[in-house]
Amino acid sequence: MDSTRVDLWLWAVRIYRTRSAATAACRGGHVRVDGAPAKPATRVHVGSHVDAQVGDRARVLEVVRLIDKRVGAPVAAECLLDTSPPLPLRDTIAPVFARPPGAGRPTKRDRRALDRFRGR
Repeated sequence: MDSTRVDLWLWAVRIYRTRSAATAACRGGHVRVDGAPAKPATRVHVGSHVDAQVGDRARVLEVVRLIDKRVGAPVAAECLLDTSPPLPLRDTIAPVFARPPGAGRPTKRDRRALDRFRGR
């Protein structure tokens, strides 16, 4: 095997939980192969660079070995080289909906402001 589909490879190395999630990410423009936007059927080869947006995290991967079946996590880890930037420390992330201790229940005004913030 000299190449495989990018959505199949991303699912097999456990970047996305399901193959349909990997396919949806490709269709949504969240996956790039060698700098170009990737469709689900885009072929990847050993040495290809894959950039994937997984949730809030940008993953930068290099294909080391091709697989097209889902395998165990230790084997999947050997099939890619992850050069993603490190995650930010949890202490530096401010809690979004923090209320001071002992503040009681949110008022109706507070709940409406929270709903506006959430986009409801």
